[in-house]
Amino acid sequence: MKIRYTALTVTFLCFFLLTSIIQAQVKLPGSKVSGTILDEEKKILDFATISLLNARDSSLIRTAVSGLDGKFILQELPAGDYILFASMVGFQKTGTKIFSLNESSPVMNFPDFILKKDNKMLGEVTVRAVKPFIERKVDRLVVNVENSSVSAGSTALEVLQRAPGVTVDQNDNIAMQGKQGVLVMIDGKQTYMSNADVANLLRNMPSSQIETIELITNPSAKYDAAGNSGIINIKTKKSNSVGTNGTLTAGAGYGDNYRSNAGLTLNHRNKDINLFGNYNFSSTDRAQNMIINREVSNSITKTYFGQQGNSFRKNDSNNFKAGLDIFLNKSNTLGFLMNGYSNSGTELYNNTTFIGRSFSQADSSVIAINDGRSQYRNMAYNLNYKSVLDTSGKELSVDLDYSRFNANERTLYDNHFVNYIGPDRAPSLIKNSTPALINIKALKIDYSMPLNKTMKFEAGLKSSIVKTDNDFRFEEFKTNNWENDVRRSNQFVYDENVNAAYTNLNKQFKSTTVQLGLRAEQTNSKGNSITTSKLVERSYIDIFPSVFINQTLSKNHDMGLSYSRRIDRPSYDALNPFIYFLDQYTYNQGNPFLNPQYTNNYELSYNYKKTYNLTLNYSLTRDVITEVLLPDTAKKALFQTNENLDKQIHYGVNLTAPVTLSKWWSSSNNIQLYYLGFRSPNLRGQELNSGKVALQLNSQHKFIITSTLSAELIADYRSPFEYGTLKLSSQYGIDLGISKSLLKKRANIKLALSDVFDTRDQTITSAYTGLKYNLFQKNETRIGRISFSYRFGKSEIKPERRRSTGLEDEQSRIKN
Repeated sequence: MKIRYTALTVTFLCFFLLTSIIQAQVKLPGSKVSGTILDEEKKILDFATISLLNARDSSLIRTAVSGLDGKFILQELPAGDYILFASMVGFQKTGTKIFSLNESSPVMNFPDFILKKDNKMLGEVTVRAVKPFIERKVDRLVVNVENSSVSAGSTALEVLQRAPGVTVDQNDNIAMQGKQGVLVMIDGKQTYMSNADVANLLRNMPSSQIETIELITNPSAKYDAAGNSGIINIKTKKSNSVGTNGTLTAGAGYGDNYRSNAGLTLNHRNKDINLFGNYNFSSTDRAQNMIINREVSNSITKTYFGQQGNSFRKNDSNNFKAGLDIFLNKSNTLGFLMNGYSNSGTELYNNTTFIGRSFSQADSSVIAINDGRSQYRNMAYNLNYKSVLDTSGKELSVDLDYSRFNANERTLYDNHFVNYIGPDRAPSLIKNSTPALINIKALKIDYSMPLNKTMKFEAGLKSSIVKTDNDFRFEEFKTNNWENDVRRSNQFVYDENVNAAYTNLNKQFKSTTVQLGLRAEQTNSKGNSITTSKLVERSYIDIFPSVFINQTLSKNHDMGLSYSRRIDRPSYDALNPFIYFLDQYTYNQGNPFLNPQYTNNYELSYNYKKTYNLTLNYSLTRDVITEVLLPDTAKKALFQTNENLDKQIHYGVNLTAPVTLSKWWSSSNNIQLYYLGFRSPNLRGQELNSGKVALQLNSQHKFIITSTLSAELIADYRSPFEYGTLKLSSQYGIDLGISKSLLKKRANIKLALSDVFDTRDQTITSAYTGLKYNLFQKNETRIGRISFSYRFGKSEIKPERRRSTGLEDEQSRIKN
């Protein structure tokens, strides 16, 4: 323990010592430049940009933004000759003559800056600035959902599945470039949920809430070290100045079943406060069909199992958020944020398993009728303080977070047995209840300061405490009574504490930008299976370096190189040693002995004209946590669990190429070619060596018909690929949409049809030697939708602050 705390102490001391040293810069005592920005009618202009330039070489020294009172101030400046400019969109740029700051004259108070409106006429020229559906930036790929008609009426999960390189499998595992372990964030804040619960949340979030989806394949040290595949950040819409505005949305859809959604967003701002909130409701009915054919062999006989199942799920979701920002003064802001959801669902699953000497000749069958009920409740609270320490750009941000997650799933399993060559077995009636309670507390501190005009320093601390309590209750109906099954019931309690510190240093040279980062994380965990008296304790320290280099070769050519080391800890439910049944021949079981996995990521990128991007990437993951399908030879069953495989190898190339075909037709295209392989010398007694080269294509086309009418088409394709013990078939589809603006663009109506030819299905076979099965799954994917939205109030309200809370790693691991 002494070594662990000594390492953290050294890290923290280095952080504060470095902070003290770099602040000792030579500045002119009492130096200050100030003024007020007004328009021609002498009205205050807030959020105007102020730029202080060196008069000798016009280099930028300092920037500022005018406050709600129109005033600005620049302090702690070195002596020298300067020029000051004020600018704002819609106004002409205004500047001063050369002025000096020195010991005899350290203060310059300018009279009011009057910005004149920019009334330049463009004649009959009409400019339509339409963001592409896919946009490549230096460190991330951005999917612009807000203006997409194809996304109208969809859920966040359906939109995410259309993002380049993103897949969601039959068990709701989200992957990028074929790799699982993605960290999902919403507005820069981690969801702290399991893959299943994140998928459930996104499935119940209407796309009308989403502005953009950011795909970050190689994050910096500022982010939690979790997520070997990178980060998906979903940015929700914000109101865009004093006043009140809001948006009303409503939508409906139909495929084989109905679905609907509605929502309200409100924002009010004055010079002292910003009050905001939203509420969204959705109701979704969806169906799924599944067929599993498998063969079980021993030295004497072969047994064939043919399973045919279908499920009907109904989900009702209530998502809400409320927050308040208090502007204590121009430099300090105090904020409170509360968000949560209350979701409920039902599922009826019918499964018939035919058992015999061949698929065409059954000796017996098992008919399973599973009736499930689920409830999920989550509340998260965030208290945030942000301070702009001076005009040089020093900032301090503190977040205090608390989150509480409640879940309960109850399933009744009604099994009937039919024997075609002898007497039937008695029916089996069993049920389980899985109440879960998860509490998360976190404290996060972030500090940033420019060292000079070309160098910036960032540092931060974070501590999180997680406690989960899962009580699995399994009962069997015997002699007219429900009796507890002690062989299957279990209670699992998991405690975890992670302490972290990071530093980032960013330096801008003439044509090169370099960012160096270092993150240290100390982890203490204890998993206690109370019923079986199994205790697993771990305590370890890890260091996570990161390096990012961007080089401007010329006006049209840029290159980037990056490296980062990352960790993924097991999700909470993967550690639970519980057994979930589909029927007696198909089940899922947790693994309390899982270790964390570690990944080294490398990426080389080339950018042409800030538009076309080519990326080469390579990653190696050790002790990779992998979902596997394996045989239970004793029970002749097929079961799903998680295992630590020896390693995962990934390398690939990604090309993003937007193309403008005409004034009215533009397209965004993304191509990914990659290899994903798994190695394990001893997986339940056998060697695993799987892997395959795969191709993913995504092409989005935008058609501008009139100034208020547009259409959209999206086509995607994914070739066959392998993941651990699974071989997955190809998948492809086409989506269509049309959008019409009304009432001076305050209202919008969208029509969409997803999976036009109903081709998105999935076939899975085994990559594990000795296991033979064929699994076919088809979800309800061809759905027609209509969506309507209306914006009211002032259209230029400044939005609520997007801030990253301290709940950025733990919640993503909550699972059902």
